Amino acid sequence: MPITKSAQKALKGSLQKKVFNDRRNRAMKQSIKKIEKLVKENKKPEAKKLLRVAYQAIDKAVKRGIIKKNTASRKKSRLSRITKS
Repeated sequence: MPITKSAQKALKGSLQKKVFNDRRNRAMKQSIKKIEKLVKENKKPEAKKLLRVAYQAIDKAVKRGIIKKNTASRKKSRLSRITKS
């Protein structure tokens, strides 16, 4: 446990940031999984509609520093590749 008052405040702030980052990460992963599931069920037109939502979630994760820029590019590329008809 932190001893000094500033360390206690830093811990509190980092816990709040962790919650926010976990939420962004979960949203990104869920949107990717939805698309992959639809592709497996041969519902590519519906998956293409969700592509925009997944891109937004990935971009927001990059903006917050949850994932790196190249990781985001790779995820987007793979999603677009599997949704192509």
